[in-house]
Amino acid sequence: MRIDGVFSGGGVKAYAFIGVMKRIEEKGLAFERVAGTSAGAIIASLLAARYSYHDIRTLMEELDLKNLLDPPVITKWLPFTKWLFLYFQLGINKGNKLEEWIGEKLAVKHIYTFKDIHPGYLKVIVSDISLGKLVVIPDDLERIYGIPPEHFPVATAIRMSAGFPYFFMPKKLSGKNKAKSLMVDGGLLSNFPLWVFGEDHNKRKRPVLGVKLSAASLHLKPRKIKTALAMFHALFLTMIEAHDSRYVSMSQANNIIFIPVENLESTDFTIDNDIKNKLIQAGYEQTSRFLKSWSR
Repeated sequence: MRIDGVFSGGGVKAYAFIGVMKRIEEKGLAFERVAGTSAGAIIASLLAARYSYHDIRTLMEELDLKNLLDPPVITKWLPFTKWLFLYFQLGINKGNKLEEWIGEKLAVKHIYTFKDIHPGYLKVIVSDISLGKLVVIPDDLERIYGIPPEHFPVATAIRMSAGFPYFFMPKKLSGKNKAKSLMVDGGLLSNFPLWVFGEDHNKRKRPVLGVKLSAASLHLKPRKIKTALAMFHALFLTMIEAHDSRYVSMSQANNIIFIPVENLESTDFTIDNDIKNKLIQAGYEQTSRFLKSWSR
C-alpha cells in the first residue's frame, strides 16, 4: 500500500526517522509523495529519489556528521573570528558541505533538479526572512521568484530548508527584481508541514502519514540564557516547538506518529553511535505502537 509522508524538522534527532522507515517497510507500506522541513526535508528527498530504508540507513551510518561542518578556514587559526562571520555573514558554517553531500547522494539516483522528480512528489519548506514568507519549493519558485522549478537544484532547496539560523549562513536567492532574499530553516515558520498535502480528506488518493519529532516532556529542562546568542537560540527553538502545535492539535491525530526524544540539541553534530542507535530504536518502537491501531 502506498502512502504520502510528511516529516518534521529536528536536526540530528532525525536519526529516529530511520527506525520509522524500517517499520513502515516491514508493514508493506511505501511512500509516494513526501514533504519535510529541515532534517525532515533531507529524509524526504532521499525517499523521493527512491532510496530504500536499507539504503538510507547505510548512508546515515557512513556519514560523519562533523564532516558537514565547514566554518571559514581562518576560524581554525583565529577562533575569535567566528563571531565576526556570525555578525557579518549571519552564520558560522557555510553549508556547502551539507549541500554537496545531499547533491552527491541524489545524483546516484539521477536526481539533480525538480524536473527529475515526478511533479508534486517532493515538497520542501523554507523560510524567506527577507520577504517574511513561508516558501514551498518547488511550488512557489515561479510565483515569488520567477524561477522555473524544473531548473532548480533539489540539493539547494534541501540546504535552504536545513539552514538552522546562526549555525549555518543563510542561502541567498535572487527574486524577480534581482533583489536577493535570505533563505533559512523552514522550521522558523513551519517545522511540521502536515498541511502541505491538505486536499479534502474524502478526495485523497492515499492516506497522509505525519512523523513528528517532539521533546519528551519529562526531560524538558529550563534553558540557561545568559547571552544574546543564547536568547536567539532559545527563541528559535521555542518557535519550532510552538508554531505547528495548534494545527497538530486540531488535525487528525490518528495520522501522526509522535516520537518523543531526549533533551538533545538539534545541532549536536558530535553525537555518538550509541545515541544514534537509541534514536533509531525509538522511531521503530513508536511506529510499531502507532501502526497497531492506525485506521488509515
